[in-house]
Amino acid sequence: MAFKFSADNKKAEVSLDIEMKDEIFRNAYYEKIWSLEDILKDFIGDFQKEEYFTLENGKIISRIWIEKHGVSIFNKNTWQEIFEFFVDKMDGFERFYYEYEDFIKDI
Repeated sequence: MAFKFSADNKKAEVSLDIEMKDEIFRNAYYEKIWSLEDILKDFIGDFQKEEYFTLENGKIISRIWIEKHGVSIFNKNTWQEIFEFFVDKMDGFERFYYEYEDFIKDI
């Protein structure tokens, strides 16, 4: 599992990517996290999820993410907003994960 963040010319995004090669384990981790949906919402707010998310390189992962629209990495006026979004949401993801890590990893 990996915490990631990215920004482009339209939005910023923070995600928890489950990238295990073994689909059974990837799905099991995804289901464990998904079973904590309401708790995760308390940490990061409303989010999106996709059990079978296809990356640009064709790799299939599971992804849980949150986006902030109306910001651009190319607009210096939105950099502070992007930075604050990254700090807030990454912190929420990390606190959630570390608090429930034992439950999530008990597969």
